[in-house]
Amino acid sequence: MSDAPVKHDVIVQVQGLSKHFGHGDATVRAVDDVTMEIYRGELVLIMGPSGSGKTTLLSMLGALLKPTTGSIRLNGLEVTNMSEKSLPAIRAQHIGFVFQAFNLLDALTVEENILLPSGLLPGGIDAARKRCDQLLQRLDLSHRRRACPPTLSGGERQRVAIARALINRPPLILADEPTGNLDSEKGQQVMMILHDIVRDENCTVIMVSHDRRIEDVADRLLWLEDGSLRDRKADSHAWVRDPVCGMRVDDWTANVRTYYQDKHYVFCSRRCLQRFEEDPAKYLQEKNDS
Repeated sequence: MSDAPVKHDVIVQVQGLSKHFGHGDATVRAVDDVTMEIYRGELVLIMGPSGSGKTTLLSMLGALLKPTTGSIRLNGLEVTNMSEKSLPAIRAQHIGFVFQAFNLLDALTVEENILLPSGLLPGGIDAARKRCDQLLQRLDLSHRRRACPPTLSGGERQRVAIARALINRPPLILADEPTGNLDSEKGQQVMMILHDIVRDENCTVIMVSHDRRIEDVADRLLWLEDGSLRDRKADSHAWVRDPVCGMRVDDWTANVRTYYQDKHYVFCSRRCLQRFEEDPAKYLQEKNDS
């Protein structure tokens, strides 16, 4: 992205955040002692293996799930110890949610779904109608404003969900697998919409996804595994080249690797490893020549 985030404008500040399920030997540390700061104007992608705690972390950041330990500040507000009664207003003012399953109400029209969160703010739905019109136009939904979700395509439903997340102008958008139920083309559209929203709305998007295309547009790529979080883009040693095919491979997550003459090599596939083992000198010479 062209504009660097303003480093003093912290939208999310997390300190020592953990979430444990179960007790004793059966305890599962879904999120384990995570500390991070995320700034206004960033698109942050959180990736990791299935079951690594990504959705748990996102749920805590959205004040939907209480942590076991640690603290969360959203836009300067400490929310960790707030009462359940006060949290809906915090979420309405500061957070927009985009879910993989869209979570639209089938009995409401597109326009009514988008306007729904504005009922929690001063001025209510009437004050938000102009903003709704702008979002409908921007997301190419004006001609569908009276339609109900069952009549929409998957891409249209996700755009409605994005408009609903933006209606209250929150500084933070949390997106959980927003392209997961979409085909490649529609997923690309949604990805670029979220990318542009960061720039145009001057807000922050934190996205959990397995869609590797998002890596290229994210400002930061955080890797969550076994409850621990690492900043992958900040680690220049995380990316290496397969010596056989030249493909860029993530050294943190690759599961095909070998040692040769006391050096560590990572491969994109077992086929490349097999070729390397047949004639290591050939591929190492080619690497040196290049």
